[in-house]
Amino acid sequence: MNKLTALREKAGDRLVLGIAAPLLALLGAFLITALVLLATGKQPFNAFAIMLDYGVKADSQVYILNKATTYYLAGLAVALGFRMNLFNIGVDGQYRLAAFFAAAMGGALTLPGPLQIFMIMLVAVTVGAMWAGLAGLLKVTRGISEVVTTIMLNFIATSIIVYFLKDGRLGELDEAGTTVSTHPIPESAHFFEIETAGGTLWGFIVVAALAGLAYWFVLSRTRFGFDLRAVGASEPAAQASGVDVKRMVVTSMVLSGAMAGLVGMPILLNNSFSYGNNFPTEIGFTGISVALLGRNHPVGIAIGAMLWGFLERTSSKLEFEEYDRELVGIMQGAIVLCVVISYEVVRRYGLKRQQQKVGAELAAQALATKDKQEATV
Repeated sequence: MNKLTALREKAGDRLVLGIAAPLLALLGAFLITALVLLATGKQPFNAFAIMLDYGVKADSQVYILNKATTYYLAGLAVALGFRMNLFNIGVDGQYRLAAFFAAAMGGALTLPGPLQIFMIMLVAVTVGAMWAGLAGLLKVTRGISEVVTTIMLNFIATSIIVYFLKDGRLGELDEAGTTVSTHPIPESAHFFEIETAGGTLWGFIVVAALAGLAYWFVLSRTRFGFDLRAVGASEPAAQASGVDVKRMVVTSMVLSGAMAGLVGMPILLNNSFSYGNNFPTEIGFTGISVALLGRNHPVGIAIGAMLWGFLERTSSKLEFEEYDRELVGIMQGAIVLCVVISYEVVRRYGLKRQQQKVGAELAAQALATKDKQEATV
């Protein structure tokens, strides 16, 4: 019974500490933003009220969910690396390169709709996995940090896209002569949409939800996930227990890149239907913030993705109400800063609390032993 109570207390403490860190981060970010507003002579509570009122409208909710779909996939891609103690900062280049070649292939082929959608997604996942796998191979064979290689691969990916996205190569110039893009994907290969009172919800949100479920299952319910988390916690200990650390590093980077390959698919298959020089960028860097805020948990990442979509949606309304648009940028930066600080504070508090509990248990055991010895004498 005592063991069951101890396990319940441990699970309760873990839940409280897990919730405390993001809540402290959000409170800290709102406090910093409020101080900035007060310093510029603006009313912070009025700004927050405007954001909340505009953000809960039906059309805003659809916008937030559509944005969150891409941010969620980016957060999962980054989190896969984080769980292995790897910093895949190249998600941005991986998803853009994957979306570009997937769009070029999708515009060139004419297949039955479902088959063409499958082929487009397969190309995207394959390109993303291969591009991230290069960084993994360089790490295990040459000892080069994945941070350095993924940053360099981002620039190389951009150069490859610029080279091929030209009229006469894989790009086509529009009638106005201002935009270059790949040949449009035929309508039969467009992903399904969900019509709501607030507008059109992208059907790819279903794929994102399934990706989150797969992420949770693989990491929490499989031997591979256990090995991955073990290597992330301690490489020497994992290697001593028989885990092939080098293989796990490469595999994790490949899986992270494969997930990154899906990041551009909601935009490509539900919105733009081609890859042009106006295709959204820097979603991969947003994924880093979302993964940090969500503590690499699929549910937490989903909440972080929706929060980012909410902040982006409300930024336009703040500007209309004569608030500086950069206010949302300050809030996002403050959230990331506070996330790092709050997680460290909570981690140290949890460690101290655990040490106190162990000390109290040892003291109780020592006292019980002493009383037993005295009673025997």
